[in-house]
Amino acid sequence: MSERPFKVLGIQQIAVGGPDKGRLRRLWVDTLGLKLDGSYASEKENVDEDIAFVGEGAHRVEVDLMQPLDAEMKPRVDTPPLNHVGLWVDDLPAAVAWLEGRGMRFAPGGIRKGASGCDICFVHPKGNDEFPIGGEGVLIELVQAPPDVIEELS
Repeated sequence: MSERPFKVLGIQQIAVGGPDKGRLRRLWVDTLGLKLDGSYASEKENVDEDIAFVGEGAHRVEVDLMQPLDAEMKPRVDTPPLNHVGLWVDDLPAAVAWLEGRGMRFAPGGIRKGASGCDICFVHPKGNDEFPIGGEGVLIELVQAPPDVIEELS
């Protein structure tokens, strides 16, 4: 296997879902003490989320508190409750090309801007015949780290 042309630098976020993000806020913000830092909604992604966080600078980890805009529509951001894990990478295009060349399956949509403004893409939770490597049941978000995060975490 050739040398990996990218590094995973750390955890950027975890995303948790439920039918009522108010209950999630009560747990993560009111009870556990995370801070709120905005919100995000997307009809296409069927998500209404509050963005909470812990830590500062490159060690800041988001905890996205998500509920579906429409509980009858897909995707269902509340199923499973641990929706996805986001990882900082230092070179997202190189990571995607290298991983795809080794059989990793990516979710539709390719590299695009995420809610935080960084480029992102998702590793599909399951492999298939063409791309046998998936997230083993977990949706994984790869997030392009900005230069200051790369510098601090490298």
